[in-house]
Amino acid sequence: METLLQRVNELVRARYPLIYLLTHEEGRIERGLVKFGKTNNFRVFRWRSSEGLREVSGESKLIPSTLDLLDAFSALDQIKEPALFLFADLSESLCKPSITRAIRDRIDSMGSAQQAILISSPSLNIPTELETEIIIIDVPLPSEAEISRLLLALIRRAGIKLDPTLQLRFVKAAEGLTEREIKRALSRVANGDGGFSEADLQSILESKEQTIRRTKFLELYTNPPSSSDVGGLGNLKQWLFRRAKAYEPAATEYGLPQPKGLFLLGVQGCGKSLMAKAVSSIFQVPLLRLDIAAVFRGDGRHQESLQETIKIAESISPAILWIDELEKAFGTTDTSSSRALGVLLTWLQEKTKPVYVVATANEVRNLPPELLRKGRFDEIFFVDLPDVHERLEILQIHLENRNIPDEELDLLQCAEETEKYSGAELEQVVVEAMFESFHDNARPMASRDLINAVRHTVPLAITMDEQLKELREWARPRTRPASLDRRRIDFFDDFLE
Repeated sequence: METLLQRVNELVRARYPLIYLLTHEEGRIERGLVKFGKTNNFRVFRWRSSEGLREVSGESKLIPSTLDLLDAFSALDQIKEPALFLFADLSESLCKPSITRAIRDRIDSMGSAQQAILISSPSLNIPTELETEIIIIDVPLPSEAEISRLLLALIRRAGIKLDPTLQLRFVKAAEGLTEREIKRALSRVANGDGGFSEADLQSILESKEQTIRRTKFLELYTNPPSSSDVGGLGNLKQWLFRRAKAYEPAATEYGLPQPKGLFLLGVQGCGKSLMAKAVSSIFQVPLLRLDIAAVFRGDGRHQESLQETIKIAESISPAILWIDELEKAFGTTDTSSSRALGVLLTWLQEKTKPVYVVATANEVRNLPPELLRKGRFDEIFFVDLPDVHERLEILQIHLENRNIPDEELDLLQCAEETEKYSGAELEQVVVEAMFESFHDNARPMASRDLINAVRHTVPLAITMDEQLKELREWARPRTRPASLDRRRIDFFDDFLE
């Protein structure tokens, strides 16, 4: 909050009369401005649609006949001293011609008098006439220091002693919540039976889950798959495990930069989405899925919707942010898509919060090249059709997930006969074999059930053979293979034998 108030001070003294504060926390903003006003000799006023204009610095005093916005602006003309006017319910009315005009009429005089109108709103709504006059500030959520002060005040008031290590964990857990959410969550813990035990950390995390549920574009996965649930992709798994501890303090002390993210390109049904989820288990942090298509199906505010979603993802950090089927959003030259792309590119390049982005796409050739250059993502991996070794592993995983013993099954023959099958198609082979054996008096699955299922299936790779060849040609010089090169391993195995 101190940094924000310093920024406001600089802007007002530089004669910027119109500041837009993007925040849900109007109460926290007001308290900060009142404190700032006392220190810097500014009068502070607040306008709400429920009561009108009120001076909140010094003696709280309501200005009569200011419920109407135009009357409130007229009342501002009577105030000659340096002052800040916080409008809490102005964003929706800002685009009305009469309100826009009233603000423009006062811009010059307010700037020279060291006065400013501050608009507090969680959503951005600016008329074209004011675009060059207004300064937009994203109000940060409470910092670690602010949360620590809130926690210390609460435990002192409750007479609770808290281990410093556990205290720090509670502070870290509460990062990303608003001040009111933090107070509620901490009070809930303090009023519980244990009073700030290890188990009570879950209460703070539940508050974060509620934050995610309120957004239309993010989904929280509570039980992501592990890397052992993904067949093959050994090269990618090794690469990820080397980065699994990148967010630990020891990595920072060593001088390691925070990893940015990962781009997974490849054939449909070959495990990109499953691997994206498994990154959460490898890194041991929450998994968020961004429905990028829903952002572009919204109300036309694509840029603002993406910005708001990114802010929520950062508030949950450290976290994995999975953006699925990226080409559906950014594979066009639409103007709104281009602006939203600019938001994403800037964030990917400059983000400081520990949000690891995993983007997936089936088609990449229509994506803008600036999205794929180094610096946005740490690496681009190509997920191809599984080889015979990976197909065998995938079949074993699907049988194990369904509690089907495979000792009597000739899985190697099945793996050899499923060339050009994707992982999703191998799963359907197992499912089809299950239907066959269940139909035959629910007998145990036999090898012939799997082979019959294979011989009645035409894999997508055969239907789309030309498109797959083109994709591989594009990917070969530009990406890193997600699978290990088993040909070399097989050669050395044969040599050693």
